[in-house]
Amino acid sequence: MTDAVLFDARADGIAVLTINRPDQRNCLSRDVREGLRAAWDRFETDPALRVAILTGSGDKAFCAGGDLKEMVETGMTVPPRAMFPLPYDTIELSKPTIAAVNGVAFAGGWMIAQACDLCVASSTARFAITEVKVGRSSPWASPLIHMIPQRIMMEIILTGKPITAQRAYEIGLVNRLAEPEALLDAAIALAAEILDGAPLSVKAGHDTVMLATEMGRSAALQAARAASEYTYQSEDAQEGPRAFAEKRPPRWQGR
Repeated sequence: MTDAVLFDARADGIAVLTINRPDQRNCLSRDVREGLRAAWDRFETDPALRVAILTGSGDKAFCAGGDLKEMVETGMTVPPRAMFPLPYDTIELSKPTIAAVNGVAFAGGWMIAQACDLCVASSTARFAITEVKVGRSSPWASPLIHMIPQRIMMEIILTGKPITAQRAYEIGLVNRLAEPEALLDAAIALAAEILDGAPLSVKAGHDTVMLATEMGRSAALQAARAASEYTYQSEDAQEGPRAFAEKRPPRWQGR
């Protein structure tokens, strides 16, 4: 781990990852990419951590995208697929993630926010896929079609113009809005709601959504049923109904 990405392993099972290059608008420079790769690995391999929140330092930028200076210096053409550490794509993760967007999320910044399962945004945040403005492309944006309507996606990509946090919320890109000073608290509150659920049920639910975006209806149903069998056969599957009948909070064991 480096100071380019800060890692806070909270006692409640939430990991907070913070891109810590505010003077560079938290762009995806080499040290940030390496820091994110190490941070995601640490989160995935620590059994005590169940939900991760990704945010940026300062109040100006969540992440302004790729490091354009680096691209010029290296003469980069097509970025290697593994160049950017993206949850559920180039980084294998099995746990839920939340983007807490505290400022601009442009180009690669939108990319890493989009890659997270959920998104909480500051009311002052802005989002843009700006590649058309610098002669680049955005193949990473293709999964966006599962999140927002096609014509809105088309306009965002073809114009490169930013949208407000409110607009991002209206089109379904953002789950929740918060005032800037309350952003992290709002993201932690959402993570806490996930932590309230039975761990195996959360995992099965997460798997179900992922399968549904990858497969047709019949194949997704079959795969989701198989992914849920372990949950149904767990001790928690008996504890949940028992706790409800006894009018007490459930005591999840994760098995």
